[in-house]
Amino acid sequence: MTGTRMAAPLLALREGYSPAAVGVLLALFALASVFLALPAGRFADRHGLRRPVSYSVLAAVTGAGAAAAFPVFPVLCMSALLTGGATGAAVISLQRHVGRAASGALQLRRVFSWLSIGPAVSNFLGPFTAGLLIDHAGAAPGSLSGYRAAFFLLAVLPLASWFLVRRTRELPPVIAANGGTPPKAWDLLREPTFRRLMLVNWFLSSCWDVHTFVVPVLGFERGISASVIGSILGAFAVAAAVIRMLMPVVAAHLREWRVLASAMLITAVLFAVYPFTRSALAMGVCSVLLGFALGMVQPMVMSMLHQITPEARHGEALGLRLMAINASSVLMPMLFGSAGALIGIASVFWITGAVVGAGSRAAWLLKDSLTPHGGH
Repeated sequence: MTGTRMAAPLLALREGYSPAAVGVLLALFALASVFLALPAGRFADRHGLRRPVSYSVLAAVTGAGAAAAFPVFPVLCMSALLTGGATGAAVISLQRHVGRAASGALQLRRVFSWLSIGPAVSNFLGPFTAGLLIDHAGAAPGSLSGYRAAFFLLAVLPLASWFLVRRTRELPPVIAANGGTPPKAWDLLREPTFRRLMLVNWFLSSCWDVHTFVVPVLGFERGISASVIGSILGAFAVAAAVIRMLMPVVAAHLREWRVLASAMLITAVLFAVYPFTRSALAMGVCSVLLGFALGMVQPMVMSMLHQITPEARHGEALGLRLMAINASSVLMPMLFGSAGALIGIASVFWITGAVVGAGSRAAWLLKDSLTPHGGH
C-alpha cells in the first residue's frame, strides 16, 4: 500500500493530471478504510485471522496487479481503494489476533511495540523499492515499464503475508455474553474510557498528519531543497521506528496513560517551537524529537484498547479506531490547507499544539480507568 501510494500519484502527475486530481487519488487510500473498518472488525471477530488476511491479500494483489496491467488514472483510483482497504482489514485482524494471544498488560505493551515496527519498516521499504524500479527498470525515457515493474512487485509482496499467516493457529472464538440482539459498535463510544482513549488517539494521529503536511510547506518557505525536506520527514519516520524497537525492552517500566500524556505535552512544546526554526538542522532535530514522541503512541493505545474493551468486541473496537484515524487523514489535510492559506502555516502548528496540550488532561484521566476485560 505504501509503495502504491507513492507510485500512483507520481504516474498521475507524469501523465499530466492536476494536483487536485492527485489529492483525490491520495484520499482514496484512506477513504476505503473509513467505510470498511467497522465491517472488517466484525468479520475478524467472527472469523479470526486467516480468512480476513486471505481476502485482504486477494484485494491487494488485484489492486496493484491491475495498475501493472493498465497504468491509467481510473485504474489507479481503483488500486488506491483496493490496496488501502485491504491493508486496513488485514491490520485489524492481525492486531486483534495478537492482542488476544497476549496475556496481561505488560505482554500487551511488548507485543504491540513489536507489531508497530512493521508499518514503520513498510513506510520505508514500499516507497524505496517502488522508486528504484520506477527510475531503473524503464527501458526508454517515455516508457511506462518502470511503473509497471514497480506495480508488479507490489502485487507480489502481499503473497508473502499469506504464506506467513497460513500456518498460524487460530484462537478459539469468543462467544458474546448476550444472546439477544447484537450490540451496536457505537455503544462502545458510550463508555467514557473508550471515548477518552479515541479522543487522545485522534489528537495524536492528527499531529502526525499536521507534521507530514506542514513541514514541506514550511521548508519551501525557508528555501530548503526537496531532498533535504524529504530527509527531515525521513528522520521523523526513522525516529518513530527506533523508539518502537526500544519499547519492548523497557515495557515493564511504561504505563499507558503516562506515555500518552507525556507524548501530548512534548508534542505541544515541539509544535510551539517548530515555526521558529530557520535552518534545516534545527527542523531535523525537532522532527526526530517529534518522531520519538509520536512513535510511542500506537503501542500504548493498542495495549489500552485491549484492556478496556470486552474480548468479543476487540475487532469492532479496532475498526472504530481505524475508521476515525482514516477519516481524519481524509479531512485534515484539506482543513490544514485552508487554515494555512487563511492564517499562515505557522499558526496551524501553534493552534494544533495548543489543542493537543489542552487535550493531555484526557490522557491523564485514563489513569484510573484500567479495569481489564476479557482476562487481560
